Amino acid sequence: MQAEAIMTTPVIGIEPSASVADAAGLMLSKKISGLPVIRNDGALVGIVSEGDFLRRGELGTQRKRSRWLEFFVSPGRVADEYVHANGRRVEEVMSDDVVTASPSASLGEIVDLMTRHHVKRIPVVDGGKVVGIIAHSDLLRALLRVLPSPASTAIGDEQIRQNIVTELAARKWASTEMISVTVDKGVVELSGAIFDERERQAAIVAAENVPGVKAVKDNLFCAAPLSVILVS
Repeated sequence: MQAEAIMTTPVIGIEPSASVADAAGLMLSKKISGLPVIRNDGALVGIVSEGDFLRRGELGTQRKRSRWLEFFVSPGRVADEYVHANGRRVEEVMSDDVVTASPSASLGEIVDLMTRHHVKRIPVVDGGKVVGIIAHSDLLRALLRVLPSPASTAIGDEQIRQNIVTELAARKWASTEMISVTVDKGVVELSGAIFDERERQAAIVAAENVPGVKAVKDNLFCAAPLSVILVS
């Protein structure tokens, strides 16, 4: 799946010259936590989010340091913090280092960008213009669309068992020789040995994701010696 399939469009943006009050009001009215900052020609110049309004002089939340610690901070950094705490226009408080993606970017690439840069939204840019935006909520909606729904047709117990065994066999952490799978009217029972407690929940999840499974009974036991310490 590509970015263009799940991105929100049209994009709610704001101009660089707009006031901080306008940006805050727009975010509240639209129930969004950030806005791309877009010039009249459609070019993306920055992004402004709720985080940019946390340290404000009006709220008394601007950054404060002791005198001796202030000595070690450069005047330029202090000046920059003053602008962010007291600026009146969006262009004065926005982040201008914006992480973007193309419409053809995969969802895996989008998530990699979000996690690597610690951002909650990615503007989608095509030909220098903002054509959409992807936030965490867009990924949640995409997940809802692809999550499996209850099977509309009955699947036999033996087929369910075989599907679970096949799934476990494909996973490095699972030992199919040690884990036994039985199925009765869609209810799965897992028994046998595991060697790491983390494998227990992984095996349960593997079974739960097989179509036709109604419930999973966990009768696995951990055979790892108590003296063994595993490195996470």
